[in-house]
Amino acid sequence: MDIDCREQILGEDYADLIVEYSQLSDLEAYGYCYSIIDKNFATIHVPLDELPSNFLQVFGFSSNPLCFGLMDIPSTEASGISALRNIPVLNLRGQGVLIGIVDTGIDYTHEAFIQADGTSRILSIWDQTIQDGPPPDGFNIGTVYTREQINAALEDNDPFSLVPTRDEDGHGTFLAGIAAGNRNDPANFSGIATDAEIVVVKLKKAKAYLKEFYRIPPLADAYQGNDIMLAVSYLLNVAAQTQKPISICIGLGSSQGAHDNYGIMGLFFNDVARRNGVAVSVAAGNEGNRRNHFSGQVTRAQESDTVELRVGPNEYGFTMELWGNTPNIFSIDILSPTGEYIPRIPARLNESREIRFILEETIVNIDYFLIAAESGDQLILLRFLKPTEGIWRFRIYSSGDYNLGYNIWLPIHLFISDDTYFTTPDPDTTVTTPGNTILPMTVTAYDVSNDSLFINASRGFTRMGDIKPDFAAPGVNLVGPAPNNRYVTMSGTSVAAAHNTGISALLLEWGITLGFFRQMSTIEIK
Repeated sequence: MDIDCREQILGEDYADLIVEYSQLSDLEAYGYCYSIIDKNFATIHVPLDELPSNFLQVFGFSSNPLCFGLMDIPSTEASGISALRNIPVLNLRGQGVLIGIVDTGIDYTHEAFIQADGTSRILSIWDQTIQDGPPPDGFNIGTVYTREQINAALEDNDPFSLVPTRDEDGHGTFLAGIAAGNRNDPANFSGIATDAEIVVVKLKKAKAYLKEFYRIPPLADAYQGNDIMLAVSYLLNVAAQTQKPISICIGLGSSQGAHDNYGIMGLFFNDVARRNGVAVSVAAGNEGNRRNHFSGQVTRAQESDTVELRVGPNEYGFTMELWGNTPNIFSIDILSPTGEYIPRIPARLNESREIRFILEETIVNIDYFLIAAESGDQLILLRFLKPTEGIWRFRIYSSGDYNLGYNIWLPIHLFISDDTYFTTPDPDTTVTTPGNTILPMTVTAYDVSNDSLFINASRGFTRMGDIKPDFAAPGVNLVGPAPNNRYVTMSGTSVAAAHNTGISALLLEWGITLGFFRQMSTIEIK
């Protein structure tokens, strides 16, 4: 059934829930408008006034889209790209390969993306935020701009009057430049795959209800997981239509979720990474030194384990996710900075509570998931609104005969102040989603000037002990393009992921375009 869901997808009065399906009748049974992501997943759009208060218990934790934030030329020499270009028999520059960027958009007027004849190297731009033009085939929102339209705009005195898509942030422009920008010797800059074509998706911002649910400050830029999945599906469609291999860059991340290989995002990106002619590079995250992760263990010899969290002044709110390893069952109590004590909350199936404090404005919502669908382990989700400044103490209890551990994550640093942190943090197991998915290439950043890792880079392993990140690439003080034909420097693992995206494009050129390894996928590239 063909349903136009534009109003529901964009409307702030509708919630977006990601569900698995095997046939259209599964989606129609929900009775709501839906939009298909791929053959396995779709988003149903439920009116907020029909959403039950315990919807997470009804639909499952993984149904609620995660919120993602941005992960923020000597580099080509350090990676060996300059030497590679000097080998005549190879001469790999990304010709016949697509570079896919899912981010904040691109400044298509920048010289880094314009060929010598004045035409654009950008094949298409899908701007999810502009609703004036036609969306891509098979999608319900946004406007797609073709190369022909972009070339016509470049010839006009006012290009944005014809193609109004912009990159207000500059992050997407920078990543596209690192992966595939034209060489500019005066700026000491060169992208990696300088002959590749570029396909861009500008993501729309997360809905207000979802940010409020996760207690993300209203002014923080956040992006929904289902929109990222739709963006990747669009890139795959373009690659199939043009019959060209594609190297995809994901420079976003989230500290939500189980930090393992499971869940909807894990299943989706593992499936994409298995496809021939597709390379997926993902930022590892910049959370290693942010003090937003805690790990502990409740042994049989002790009654409980204590966690202390310092909350800074004027904190809007935040979430805190405790993931406990089965078969033990975990529960908590709470002591606020003013001394108000919330006794141990029993671990019961579908336990959900709202706690209001007498002496302070803080509201805490607590949900217990004894068996979270995405991993099979237990999740305790705490959502704080207007938390009181000071030291919060949580005692973690465990019932069971095993000395099993647990992990707690706060949001990424863009969604919480630097003054809120665990007093005894663990910098390990801080790789962000979807970087903790097994098959995609997860890339951390290093400084080419001294071969040291980026100080804030997230660290492995995954919660299940899988080795992540996979690679370290240049990602500290790199020069790259910025809106308005400027060049700036940027650091972060998203920059490193863009570097890896360009290198993967060269390998796809050798393997797929030139025919030396036509079964090449993300797995073979690794």
